[in-house]
Amino acid sequence: MEQSELDGVLVAARTAADLSRRSEVSERWGDESACAGMTVGGLAFHLAGQTDLMVRLLQAEPSDLTPIPLAEHYARAAWVHTGLDDEANVGIREGSDELAQSGPEALATLVEARLEALPGVLAAVGPDTPVLIPWQGWALTARDFLVTRLMETVVHSDDLAASVRVPTPDFPDSVVGPVLDLLTGLALRRHGATALVRTLARPQRAPATVAAF
Repeated sequence: MEQSELDGVLVAARTAADLSRRSEVSERWGDESACAGMTVGGLAFHLAGQTDLMVRLLQAEPSDLTPIPLAEHYARAAWVHTGLDDEANVGIREGSDELAQSGPEALATLVEARLEALPGVLAAVGPDTPVLIPWQGWALTARDFLVTRLMETVVHSDDLAASVRVPTPDFPDSVVGPVLDLLTGLALRRHGATALVRTLARPQRAPATVAAF
C-alpha cells in the first residue's frame, strides 16, 4: 500500500485511541452513549476495537477465499439491513458493553499494545492480500478491509465525542477521503443519483435522508 494510506490508518488509530482515553469518557463510562442501548464504555471499546481488529486480522494467515468487492460486503452484511433491535445489532451492543465491564484501564492497556503493533503489521501486508472477515464468512482485500475500519473509526469517533460532549476529532484527508467515497457510494446504491444530487445541490427537493445505512 502507498505510504499515505498507511499513514492515514495510523493517524486514525491514534486519534481514536486518544479520544477513548479522555477523562470525560472514563467519567461517564456507565452512561448511555449517543448510540442508543450502548454505554459510553461499550462505545469506547467498540471504537478502539477497530485497531484491535486490524492487528488481529491482518496478522492472520491470508484467506483462501477470493475477496469480494467492498460494495458487496455491505450488501451482504446483516447489520446493514436490520433494525436496531434485531439480533445482529443487539449483539454488537451487548458484546461491547460486556467488554466495557473490565473498565477504562483495561481499554488503555489494549490500546497501547495494539498501537505499538500496528505499524509493523501494516508494513508487512500487501494491498491485495485476502483478509478473512470471520464474523461474516467471506474475505476482503487488505486495502478494502482497512477502509471498513477507517469508516468505523471516523463514524464512532463522532458518536463517542457527542456522547461525552467534547469536539469531534479532525481527521486528515487521507482518512476522510476513503470514508466519504465509501459512504457516498453506498448512499448512491441505496437511494439513487437524483436523491444525492438534490441533497447536495437542491435541498428544497431533497429526500428526508440519504443515509448510507
